[in-house]
Amino acid sequence: MTYDRLVCANCAAPVSEGRCPVCRANRERLQQENFFAGLNPLALVALLVVLIAAAALLAHQTV
Repeated sequence: MTYDRLVCANCAAPVSEGRCPVCRANRERLQQENFFAGLNPLALVALLVVLIAAAALLAHQTV
C-alpha cells in the first residue's frame, strides 16, 4: 500500500505530509517496511516495463 493516499486519524491530514508525530511515525514505519511501498503505481509499472524489455533484449542476444 502506498502511504500517499492514507489520511491520519490524529490530524486528518495526508500521512505523506507528516504534519503530526503520529503521521511522521507511520510514514517512517511504512518506508522501512518495504522499499516499494513508497513508490506510486505508475513508477512500479514503468519498472516492470523496463525489466521486461531487458529480459527480452537478453533473450534476443542469446539466440
